Amino acid sequence: MNAPSLPIVLAITGASGAPYALRLLEVLLRAGREVRLSISPAGQQVLKTETGRAVDLKDFRLADLLTDAEALPGKLHYDYFQNLYAPIASGSSLTAGMVICPCSGGTMSAIAHGTSQNLIHRAADVHLKERRKLILVPRETPLSIVQLNNYKLCAEAGAIVLPAMPGFYHGAKSIADLVDFVVARICDQLEMPHQLMKRWGSEEDSPRSHGGHGEGTSK
Repeated sequence: MNAPSLPIVLAITGASGAPYALRLLEVLLRAGREVRLSISPAGQQVLKTETGRAVDLKDFRLADLLTDAEALPGKLHYDYFQNLYAPIASGSSLTAGMVICPCSGGTMSAIAHGTSQNLIHRAADVHLKERRKLILVPRETPLSIVQLNNYKLCAEAGAIVLPAMPGFYHGAKSIADLVDFVVARICDQLEMPHQLMKRWGSEEDSPRSHGGHGEGTSK
């Protein structure tokens, strides 16, 4: 089976960094990817606080998250965070990987210690046991020894811990550029082609340097 045809799981939890999640969702759908989305209640609150986007977790509409949802070629499936009958709760449901963006400290702890309390935790556990890519995107500072140990446990279990730490070497001129830097790093881990930023040592400018808005691309 061709891996790019498989869905990507995206979970949004209650850490600061909701703009990263919305941009990642947009890039994936714009690239024509299939996405399975789940949002925790705390993630719902952070989305409202940081982006002004109000979503109903039981009566979800993509248009509440993305204004141009109808124009995006990708396909979205929404899974309620308490629905343990969702396909992603089982290892028999194939995926191209899972991203938790942003990943809260509580979610990281649940994954590190295997204490699944909802569909997001369970899906992450499935990706670890099936040896599939699990990308955790925390945004927290400073870090306690408890959090550092949880990061270590998740990494040892096979997860990729990718903190939302944007770089500046690509000529960032706006907050959107910094968001795209992190989203680009996530896409790299998913092995998904994109043109979101100028790579280190590259002679080619990123789309933003010409006044455009970088977008994911499919090949």
